[in-house]
Amino acid sequence: MTELAQQLINGAAAGCIYGLIALGFVLIYKATEMVNFAQGDLMMLGAFVALSLIAGAGLNYWLAFAGAIFVMAIFGYLLDAVVLRRVIGQPQFAIVMLTIGLGFVFRSAASMIWGTETRGFETPFTGGVVRLGNFIIADVNISIIVGTALLCLALYAFFRFTRIGIAMQAVSQNQLAAYYMGIPVKTIFSLIWAISAGVAAVAGILLAPVVLIDVNIGLIGLKAFAAAVLGGFGSIPGAVVGGIIIGIIEQFSGIYLKEGFKDIAAYVVILAVLIFYPQGMFGAVGRKRV
Repeated sequence: MTELAQQLINGAAAGCIYGLIALGFVLIYKATEMVNFAQGDLMMLGAFVALSLIAGAGLNYWLAFAGAIFVMAIFGYLLDAVVLRRVIGQPQFAIVMLTIGLGFVFRSAASMIWGTETRGFETPFTGGVVRLGNFIIADVNISIIVGTALLCLALYAFFRFTRIGIAMQAVSQNQLAAYYMGIPVKTIFSLIWAISAGVAAVAGILLAPVVLIDVNIGLIGLKAFAAAVLGGFGSIPGAVVGGIIIGIIEQFSGIYLKEGFKDIAAYVVILAVLIFYPQGMFGAVGRKRV
């Protein structure tokens, strides 16, 4: 039972990272109806920005954490205002190809700025463990789970109790009605991209103690996409729950199934969901409130 519980914690921690990236997918899709396949690469950039602030600027972990979120939020805002706003109203295929292309651009830019070798940085959680009898939990896993929970609570409070958050909900329900009510829809779009990039930065920083940072870690965004589909692509809670489920499935697949199945478990799940339950666990079917 101890081993089972430890594997559940490890899988849930990995799933929280998927859930945070999936959260970025969902936030952007709900408001703009765009699918951002560069979300994983925004996570990669956030991790590298934190690395630069710690190793280059000499900031401590917490200041670098906040600084990286701020930098990536500004980057996300400008990305929408300067680039993505130009393709609003274009076919979905064009938008998908643009975000895929942006992912390649981000990876190439990161390799030119930070190089292609793997990098890492120390955190207050690196190497630490909590022992409860025979039950051992790594501090990095605790930090990921607690960080994800706190971020979800912060986002819930933001969308529930702030004027900007309520305006974002209105835009996600009906852009035209929100515009007629005086809400600056384009600015709201850019702010949502800013929040999404900030959330991606959080995922990258929390992931850094677990795996070394390189230009290809953003490819786990494909697994996060599976998590978003599993949870219901328009559901914010579903994104996190779907990520945790994917993480746990991967963890146990690597232990109890044949070698290599762990790498395809997320994609098997997404295929099964699309075939048998395409709306996902928390997906709504065809209804919007105004």
